[in-house]
Amino acid sequence: MPDDTSERRDAATWSPLERDGWYAARNATTALRDALIRAGMEKDFPYLRADLNAFGHGLVELGRISPATAERLAELLRLGLATGVQRLEKSGDGATEHRAGED
Repeated sequence: MPDDTSERRDAATWSPLERDGWYAARNATTALRDALIRAGMEKDFPYLRADLNAFGHGLVELGRISPATAERLAELLRLGLATGVQRLEKSGDGATEHRAGED
């Protein structure tokens, strides 16, 4: 019988370990954790974790952070972006001009 329910799995019994989203979220969380450790901010993100939503989509939970931590993170992003632009300009590969034309 094709509709034999004993062979079908209940959608509520899926395991996070069977989902690609879980591994993507875990890997991204690990990469972010490592970068935060290098920046000396490992204690500033106490809620950082990998998660899945009800649909099995991977998510990275950053959680709440203090205003000082948000300012520090914003400064690190600004510095990182400025450094990336400087590297592109020094390499002279034309990527800067190409990206400027896309805006």
